[in-house]
Amino acid sequence: MFKNKSIISIKDLSRQEILQILKTTQALKKNPKPKLLEGKIMASLFFEPSTRTRLSTEAAMLRLGGKVIGFSDPSSKKKDSLYDTIKIVSNYSDVIAIRHSLEGAAQLASEAAGVPVINCGDGSNQHPTQTLLDLFTIQETQKKINYLHIAMIGDLKYGRTVHSLANALTHFNSRLYFVAPESLQMPHEILNDLKVKGIKYSLHEKIEEVIKKVDILYMTRIQEERFPDKLEYERVKNVYVLNKKFLEEAKHSMKILHPLPRVNEIDLDVDSTKHAYYFEQAQNGLYARQAVLGLIMGKL
Repeated sequence: MFKNKSIISIKDLSRQEILQILKTTQALKKNPKPKLLEGKIMASLFFEPSTRTRLSTEAAMLRLGGKVIGFSDPSSKKKDSLYDTIKIVSNYSDVIAIRHSLEGAAQLASEAAGVPVINCGDGSNQHPTQTLLDLFTIQETQKKINYLHIAMIGDLKYGRTVHSLANALTHFNSRLYFVAPESLQMPHEILNDLKVKGIKYSLHEKIEEVIKKVDILYMTRIQEERFPDKLEYERVKNVYVLNKKFLEEAKHSMKILHPLPRVNEIDLDVDSTKHAYYFEQAQNGLYARQAVLGLIMGKL
């Protein structure tokens, strides 16, 4: 099902495939397989700066016994085309993990490569492995994944993590709440897709409107680097700041997730509450990416 399959968009994965990845993630979290990918090489090509995604993807490969080559935040002075770069690198590796600032870069890479490609983020488009670890974390904290009430808060216009997550949740009968300023709301094409698939959602501007209702509060930062207009960023950068007072009326089982890094959208006083789960969420990235690597390399 997965052998030699590139993971470019969460839309490319069926419900069955997502559930298989989640099951595999759970298995690897319980029972590590340190020799699974011995003799295999992953090329880590991060054309855009990254900390958590790059390190967890590389750590996933290393902890499965494989090796990593590549770069992070490379110089582009030689003006090599992306297509040619991928063509060459696929000769040196068994799988390629790529992050790029341009939407569609991962798809182009998969067309050029002779090996599977994992999209680790392309512009404001998709971030499928983040979505898989998010889904795993949601399932882990709520003991189920179907029929949950999930709020996404912050930069929903430029945030690739919430775009991918909204797409994936259409498989699981979720009730979605999108909390953002009008200028940063979820793109119309995603909302239209939710309508077509019969997914209930609503648009909000205040956290207070949804806090009592939700099982998951998915916070995101306002991403300065995505804004073409810096004045627009200055107007909205501090629009949402979650603190302990907001949590007084939350469900006991409600968990707060965040793809990280945070700026100031979650106060430090939230970290010590029973609702905070974003650091555990980040740790789950290791296991979810191990699952993806093992499956597409045909070893699981």
